Amino acid sequence: MFRHFLSAVVLALLAGPVFAADKPNIVLIFTDDHAYQAISAYGDPRKLIETPNIDRIAKEGVRFDRTLVPNSICGPSRATVLTGKYSHRNGFYNNTNSRFDGAQLTFPKLLQKAGYQTAIIGKWHLGSEPTGFDHWHILPGQGRYYNPPMNKDGKQVQHLGYVTDLISDFSTDWIKNRDKTKPFLLMAQHKAPHREWSPALRHLGHDKDRKYAEPPTLFDDYANRGPAVKDQEMTIEKTFTQLDAKLVPPPGINEEQLKEWNAYYEPRNKAFREAKLEGKELVRWRYNRYLHDYLGCVKAVDEAVGKMLKTLEDEGLAKNTLVVYCSDQGFYLGEHGWFDKRWIFEESLRTPMVARWPAVGKPGLVNASLTSTVDLAQTFLDAAGVPADKEMQGASIVPLLKGETPKDWRKSFYYEYYEYPAPHRVIPHYGVVTDRYKLARFYVPKLEGKADPDYWELYDRQKDPNETKSFYADPTYADTVKELRAELDKLRKDLKVPDETPKEAFGNLLVPPKKKK
Repeated sequence: MFRHFLSAVVLALLAGPVFAADKPNIVLIFTDDHAYQAISAYGDPRKLIETPNIDRIAKEGVRFDRTLVPNSICGPSRATVLTGKYSHRNGFYNNTNSRFDGAQLTFPKLLQKAGYQTAIIGKWHLGSEPTGFDHWHILPGQGRYYNPPMNKDGKQVQHLGYVTDLISDFSTDWIKNRDKTKPFLLMAQHKAPHREWSPALRHLGHDKDRKYAEPPTLFDDYANRGPAVKDQEMTIEKTFTQLDAKLVPPPGINEEQLKEWNAYYEPRNKAFREAKLEGKELVRWRYNRYLHDYLGCVKAVDEAVGKMLKTLEDEGLAKNTLVVYCSDQGFYLGEHGWFDKRWIFEESLRTPMVARWPAVGKPGLVNASLTSTVDLAQTFLDAAGVPADKEMQGASIVPLLKGETPKDWRKSFYYEYYEYPAPHRVIPHYGVVTDRYKLARFYVPKLEGKADPDYWELYDRQKDPNETKSFYADPTYADTVKELRAELDKLRKDLKVPDETPKEAFGNLLVPPKKKK
């Protein structure tokens, strides 16, 4: 009898590790506002930065060249990743008044139910507390770069150090100390390189005062397009603050850190003040300061990716761990004179995504299919062998990791942005995106019965890759417009987009717009 009991115990002990070895581990490294232009694997002609560790994921897996976001803004993008649904289905529209309903179904909850250990570390930015996670260690709101307070499983904690390094350390430590009888999901979510783009002290001189090549649209005059692109408030020329320019130090920095910070910035700031730059020369100075700071933040992120990959190797987990590196959306690095995101235009709409799963995927692939962050939930569930919820609106990219493109893979994509008028006064719009075209309706929600702009634009990325002209009124595009309008109607119907958008979706709608001086 004792022999039978001992055998049962041995089998029970073996069951956990066998299960853990059978199911893939999942690591999502998710950054905030990381432009694909700032990843060397994507080959931006300006050659802004080298990112060897992110590039390594692409070389050992797949580089996705057209990963699009449903709503190009931080919180809504995160809600989409968790739920596999568009904003109008998960209820999180904007960063102003939306709050994530943690009671709704998410892919971490389904993985948790299937026996996965789950954790989220870093930026959360969804208002409510995380659900579906065995462990969470998150920044409040946007968080800060230096010495950030955080919330660890419901307890407020204060940390000393640089936020990217802290999130990296906490993430890799969690992997080392995980429950090794279970497969795991880890969402390591960095604040960087979000505004105000404060680099780590070790990276302050990383570019040796380089003068960066300018994008061809740095001084865009916004001709040949409607009023939306003219009315926004996100230009390097007019919307760049003293904090953005590092003319004042970042919040939370302590006295010791400030000495090193000032040793780098103050001599350069003094020279700037004495130069009294104006016009295009002022824009150029800000552009170069912006790229120094932004790319400095990216360097720390790339180092964190390297540490994550090494930890997986050291723990013997690399082969059967699906690693995805992605950002919540793209970002402008001076294109059209802008920073920030929000638009259906390419630099905002398109986010970088590279993925590696050595046990299953093929190395060195480049995929140009229309993929999306809305696909991640179903991808992770598919990888784990867990059925996706029928309400999810994406598609698993696991076949694409194997070099196989399903015959019914999407040829068009629906986009919608809501938050208005603050911040940045980007007019709400929705549209359809294909390999070549973008058709979008721009409109200002009615406020106190006032008649506001409501118009359409058509962009042809083949003829105008910088998206500096609308072809909507061009009669030679009449058939294209007709076809795209029909496709847009179909997408809205298939995705169950309501005819009337609720007022709360716009967030700041009841705040009167600023009067132009």
